[in-house]
Amino acid sequence: MFSRKLVFIVGFIVLIAVNIIGLSVTSRRSTTFGIERIAISAIAPFQELITRSLRFTRDIWRQYFYLVTVAKENQVLMDQLSQAVENRNQWHETELANTRLRNLIDFQKNISERVVAAEVIGKDPSAWFKTVIIDKGEADGLSRGLPVVISQGIVGQVIEVSNHYSKVMLMVDSNSAVDSLVQRTRARGVIKGGSTDQCRLDYVLRKNDVRVGDTIVSSGLDGVYPKGLRIGFVSRVIEHDADIFHEVIISPFVDFEKLEEVLVVLEIQKQDWVSRQ
Repeated sequence: MFSRKLVFIVGFIVLIAVNIIGLSVTSRRSTTFGIERIAISAIAPFQELITRSLRFTRDIWRQYFYLVTVAKENQVLMDQLSQAVENRNQWHETELANTRLRNLIDFQKNISERVVAAEVIGKDPSAWFKTVIIDKGEADGLSRGLPVVISQGIVGQVIEVSNHYSKVMLMVDSNSAVDSLVQRTRARGVIKGGSTDQCRLDYVLRKNDVRVGDTIVSSGLDGVYPKGLRIGFVSRVIEHDADIFHEVIISPFVDFEKLEEVLVVLEIQKQDWVSRQ
């Protein structure tokens, strides 16, 4: 038994041979008019089939090369577009970084204390501690207990130091405490971190006037943070009849989820920062 492929090839060869013979027959002058008509009628369909097949194959071949060329051009354009988008994103990130750094520089001009600028390179993933890692350490003059700030306010305190890196406990950590003042009335209290990104202002006596929207600043009496640093604003005041203290909820000015660059204060001058801002 012959395979279908072999039969197709043999049939195609026979078809071409018949076409060539027919053309030879019709081209001879000695052939009668009737025979020519019969030959043309018999051969023309095969010629048409062959011509159409050749044209179809040619068109398919051209279309294939056209599609390959278009696909290559499309890939080049896609690569160029991706590169342009990436360049635009990098330029945007650079612009944002420059804005943050300008804010830090402007803030630093109002500080008489020596400071070191640092970049946040890591965050504690656990839910129990709220700390970050910065890229400055003992080699840069850092030590445990130093305050960390940005232009918006207090960030936290250095708690661990290595040669080139340090760990900073954020102000919203439950172990953090900042001696504070209500800026409007000078009522004192202690800022404590909690389980959320909000804080509490503890130990504010009920006789003291505290209102929603009041700004809270550092008192400078804890020996860690300079006096007058912004902390946050009062978002809620809750009264309990049996309690001698206000329950005050504070929303920090610092967005701790977006920390990227910070300033570490190397020494504290006994001055009021409010008068310098």
